[in-house]
Amino acid sequence: MATNQNPPAKRFSTKGITQIVTLLVTCMLAFGALVLPDLLNKQPQTVQVGEVSSQEILAPYSITFESRVLSDAARENAAAAVQSIYLPPDPDIARAQLEKLNNAIDFVSTVRGDSYATPVQKIQDLKSLQDLNLSEVEYIDILDLTDQEWQAINAESSRVLEFVLRESIRNNQLGTVKSNLPATIDFSFRSEHTKLIVSIVSPFIVPTSLFSEEQTQEARDQARAAIAPITRQIMAGEVLVRRGEIVSPADLETLTAFGIGEPTDRASLLLSSGSLVVAIALLMLLYYRRNKKEAINQISSALLVAFFFLLFLTLAKFLVMDRTILPYLYPIAAFGLTIGLVFNLEFGIFSTLLLVVLTVFGQTRSTELTLYYMLPTIAGMIALGKGRRVSSFLVTSLVVSLFSTLVILAFRLGDSTDWVGIATLVGAALFNGIASGTFALLLQNVFSYVLDVPTALQLMDISRPDHPLLQHILTNAPGTYQHSLQVSNLAEQAADAIGADRLLVRVGALYHDAGKAENPTYFIENQVRDNIDSHDHVDPTSAAETIIRHVSDGVALAKKYRLPSRVIDFMREHHGSNVTRYQYNLALNMAEDPESVNVANFTYPGPAPRSKETALLMLADGTEARARANTPRSDEEIIDVIDNVFDTVQDGGQLDDTDLTLKDLQTIKQSFFNTLKQSYHPRIKYPEQRKKPAQASTSEANQPT
Repeated sequence: MATNQNPPAKRFSTKGITQIVTLLVTCMLAFGALVLPDLLNKQPQTVQVGEVSSQEILAPYSITFESRVLSDAARENAAAAVQSIYLPPDPDIARAQLEKLNNAIDFVSTVRGDSYATPVQKIQDLKSLQDLNLSEVEYIDILDLTDQEWQAINAESSRVLEFVLRESIRNNQLGTVKSNLPATIDFSFRSEHTKLIVSIVSPFIVPTSLFSEEQTQEARDQARAAIAPITRQIMAGEVLVRRGEIVSPADLETLTAFGIGEPTDRASLLLSSGSLVVAIALLMLLYYRRNKKEAINQISSALLVAFFFLLFLTLAKFLVMDRTILPYLYPIAAFGLTIGLVFNLEFGIFSTLLLVVLTVFGQTRSTELTLYYMLPTIAGMIALGKGRRVSSFLVTSLVVSLFSTLVILAFRLGDSTDWVGIATLVGAALFNGIASGTFALLLQNVFSYVLDVPTALQLMDISRPDHPLLQHILTNAPGTYQHSLQVSNLAEQAADAIGADRLLVRVGALYHDAGKAENPTYFIENQVRDNIDSHDHVDPTSAAETIIRHVSDGVALAKKYRLPSRVIDFMREHHGSNVTRYQYNLALNMAEDPESVNVANFTYPGPAPRSKETALLMLADGTEARARANTPRSDEEIIDVIDNVFDTVQDGGQLDDTDLTLKDLQTIKQSFFNTLKQSYHPRIKYPEQRKKPAQASTSEANQPT
């Protein structure tokens, strides 16, 4: 038994696949723009301490940073300058040394008084005394002294040692103190006795004020702590390392502060950049899915936005961001202004934010540059609005310059940037604003041409009464021209009420019936009031064909005069797939068999309105035509006219492809009512002026006979 199997549904449309491929290619190129400048520019400048620099390296921008190398060197110098700390003189040390001296003297006296020992034995005994380091000659001299001389030397030695040890003696002062001993000995002693006293006392002179390692270290630590961190200010263009110089630790530290002193960590760079690009891609995907029906979701729009996104990013990363002033001259706001003009404010801010995040990624002043790019762009988009006049771009340039200047002052007044540097950056901000406005004015034309999306300036230009096609309509079909003006007024007010593009609606309404100028007398608004031809004598099918042809004639005229496709949509969609009811009903009445009448011969080719703006035109066109035919004189009659038109359009399914809500329809009805109420108010009939008798007789006399 055969079974019917439905073909599997396509999971991904061609449009979806193209969008995914576009997103992947954009992410890959953005990743390359992100990592290649770092890999290409930083790797050749890698240096190490002690190496000879092979090139002269200049500071790419001004910077102020805390130098750890200089700070540590200053702290060590301060610690080295601290004098060693000694304890106060210790009297116990003096007492101990005096006791040793007295013991040594007593031992010598005992040896001298030994009557049984020979002179040689006495000398050997004296040499065994460890506290005395005398020569053999000095020992012989001691043995040769008389008792009176020895007693005098003993007493003087004790006195001298006590006198010397009363003072503070440090390790580094021992030599000086010992060399000054002869000056402390009584001058009554002979020279040889003075030398002997010096030799006896010298071994017992020791430091009385000991070195305090703990207190000295504490003082040095305090000296280190008292040194504030040393801050280095490097100006843009300053030479960091000269070619041929040996790189010092301070040089390497400075290079590292600019991100060029150490080797590029390829793994970290690739990982961090890849993570950021993936995050950006996910955000873009979520945004496009949220706005499926917006113009930004079209393939051509996505490709063009991606192209300029990558262009601005690549130029910034390869040519701008590693410079000093160029980042502040770079008119990145032009991208956001253009996107906001062509699409909408939300998408302009969103896409600019993604571009700025990628642009400033890895830069030293990333916070400052982020605000420098984002705040002026947002302010510029708000000031520009729809950009309906060239003067709007001039005002936008000034707004961007003003906000850029404010961001610079906010960041630079508090740091070490001098006034010359601040003035230079303010000048760059002024140029940035002017360049952003100028490029936005040019880029919107590129987007308009490629995407076939009319700009506000273009719409303003073709809405001028002296446009050739409007002059053609006015000359050949003045009634149609007046009808179009009234419809445009009706539709424009309603567009403003529901938030639609009122300028596009106005222009579309002006041109929607342009095809009637090719056969103007066939349409009632161009006929003489007292000689109306409803074409009842013409075959209904032929009459319907002529009437319906004004749509294709209008499209042909629009292409001839190069009107944008969005304006041509108003010509195609303002009747949708409605039926020419008058001719169709006439054909039914004239036919013997109503079933033989083909409704397709009386149906407009369409399509039905596909946007709020073209749907508004259909409603306004029908409302204005019926109001002109019925001439309502009361509020109730105006409401009936509006309701009949809306019911007919809705029952015919003409609004099914639009985003109009029930609330929008109620708002449009209210707007139509307010406009028609002012247009169809009753007028006072002015009384005729009575002529004076003299004027009457004069006029009678002047009449020809």
